[in-house]
Amino acid sequence: MTYELEIQIEELRAELRNAVGDTERREIQTELECAVAELAVIVANQEGRLDAEPPF
Repeated sequence: MTYELEIQIEELRAELRNAVGDTERREIQTELECAVAELAVIVANQEGRLDAEPPF
């Protein structure tokens, strides 16, 4: 799962470098931020740094 997500992140970075308009750039940036956040959660979970219980 993480490999595919890392590939997607690299593709989004490439798209961002080649984006023409501001709207397209914002859309790609938002999608990239979500993918990076998702990867961070997966890695934290794999490393045991993510609690499964809610904080309350």
